Amino acid sequence: MVTDSDDVWVFGYGSLMWNPGFAFVEQARARVFGYRRALCVRSHVHRGTAESPGLVLGLDLGGSCLGMAFRIAPEDHEAVIAYLRERELVTHVYKERMLPLRLADGRTVMAVAYVIDRAHLQYAGALQADEAALVVAHARGRSGENVDYVMNTLEHLRAMGIRDHWLEEVGRGVQVLLAKR
Repeated sequence: MVTDSDDVWVFGYGSLMWNPGFAFVEQARARVFGYRRALCVRSHVHRGTAESPGLVLGLDLGGSCLGMAFRIAPEDHEAVIAYLRERELVTHVYKERMLPLRLADGRTVMAVAYVIDRAHLQYAGALQADEAALVVAHARGRSGENVDYVMNTLEHLRAMGIRDHWLEEVGRGVQVLLAKR
């Protein structure tokens, strides 16, 4: 049963978890089912180039994903959604969706989430951890090295007590590849 239907919630699975960039009235751990956190977005600018794209996070089909949910005050709904659309829909590699979340306290709420558009040119597909590690170890873009993005993400997830075994495997693979340089 979905509750809190009049509330607007936002689901963060990447940097939105620790850097939402908007005001909220409640924050809770949340799990979305049917989607997983994945390095499935080719980055041609910030973490790579057109010739050597990097990888950044997307919410892709399959499994489940533990992240953070933020409840927005009614008077902030329009401004927050406008901000998120500007932040997340730059190249339209993500689609805005309403997804059911299970909050840590057992409530189920509907939340705005940004999921990968599998038909978009930037979609990298479901990569194996070693494939992703190889890309991450070598890519660099306007915002810096792709490895910094992945390791920073892992550091934040660890600080929040969130395990992502696949992403951790990518991180270990990157470290092995960098040690061989």
